[in-house]
Amino acid sequence: MSQGNPQGDASGQVEHTVLTVLRGAERWLTQRGVDAPKRSAELLLGKVLGMDRLRLYLEHDRPMTPDERAAMRELIARRGNGEPVAHLLGCWSFRGLELEVGPAVLVPRPETEELVDVALERLPAPAADSAPLRAIDLGTGSGAIAIALAVERPDLQLVAVDLSQNALAVARNNATGHGVGDRVAFVHGSWWQPVPDDARFVLVVSNPPYIDPARPDGLADDVKRFEPPLALFSASGDPASCYREIAAGLERHLAPGGWFVAETGLGAAELARDVLAAQPFLDAVELLPDLAGAPRFVLARRR
Repeated sequence: MSQGNPQGDASGQVEHTVLTVLRGAERWLTQRGVDAPKRSAELLLGKVLGMDRLRLYLEHDRPMTPDERAAMRELIARRGNGEPVAHLLGCWSFRGLELEVGPAVLVPRPETEELVDVALERLPAPAADSAPLRAIDLGTGSGAIAIALAVERPDLQLVAVDLSQNALAVARNNATGHGVGDRVAFVHGSWWQPVPDDARFVLVVSNPPYIDPARPDGLADDVKRFEPPLALFSASGDPASCYREIAAGLERHLAPGGWFVAETGLGAAELARDVLAAQPFLDAVELLPDLAGAPRFVLARRR
């Protein structure tokens, strides 16, 4: 991999600085059609050097050692092969929270940050000396949604469910790291299966799989290759399959006046809304757009 525009020192040797390595990495990633090549190069070089973006540019003329260049070369090669930046970093920011991520979990998306906003807006206002409110996150993955809710609403007690034991291990670490491990109970199972019959929640939130594996339209190649299929794909030919499974438990587990809020996407949004609209115990069924204007959040209230 070329490191780009090297400068010669007084002895005639090539000197690789932060800036020349950064520019060379960006150029190499651009040639391979990697999304956001400059940002990828900045994040990966920041990992190698333990620097944030500002410091990289403040120390742009700092020489890099052979070991540092070798570490950067390895990361950039993996990024050029399509591996997500978040996996290479081992963490990703979600609503200002640094979360551990990896192949066992979806990388948290900006749209899911918006989902947390939608959910928070529908929670009852905090009340002094009242019992904690109970919420559940179905298909928690990295724990991003549950942890963000717990951090922003200290009066919440949450249950977070996932079918993947590996995902739950990541989520537990994240909850502990952000000081909410005592208010988020992580349980293993499929949707409502591990939840006691008498459990009631004022909020049910989920970002379930909704991509039809037979028609993965618009799904980025790196997502298809590196992120967990269990968290991406619905039943074949049925993008609303997970919404139906979740809806089947809402009459038992969603408290009167409580809200179900879920993320959805292209090819599944209207189908998910229709699943909720068909439940006679639900009202206020709505499909809301994300900031880009795409139908993204489906919600309903228990009568």
